[in-house]
Amino acid sequence: MTEMTITPDWEYVADSVMGGVSAGQMTQEIVQGRMAVRLRGDVSLDNNGGFVQIATDLPDFDASAWDGITLDVCGNSETYDIRLRTDQLTRPWQSFRAEFTATPAWQSLRFRFVDFVAHKHDIGFDASALRRVGILAIGRVFTADVAIAGLGLYRA
Repeated sequence: MTEMTITPDWEYVADSVMGGVSAGQMTQEIVQGRMAVRLRGDVSLDNNGGFVQIATDLPDFDASAWDGITLDVCGNSETYDIRLRTDQLTRPWQSFRAEFTATPAWQSLRFRFVDFVAHKHDIGFDASALRRVGILAIGRVFTADVAIAGLGLYRA
């Protein structure tokens, strides 16, 4: 297995950009002995809302030589989304999606590109056009607490 580390420049985004009332924050801190970016917040469905997220842009990035994404993660045993966006997607609600459970212990997860599900489009995933990775707490009322200590690509 070959891996490549990505050094993300995470940003926090919430549904308030669309009028929602979910609230959260992103911090950099040591979580269980590892430096991590941590997303915490309360997801609310009020006012057509429903998410808090951290995301990083990957401008001019070609992931076509890789099989998928790796993620070092821990959290509060809730289910979260990892979402990918490519150059072909033109609407903010379009993405390629996968779910994971962020267990209390650190875990290294692998997500194969072929397993991501297209959402609100029928475009095939093109790894050479990968432009954004997001980690989302979304779609139901709950308290989010998820930490990311590593992001990368892998090839089997």
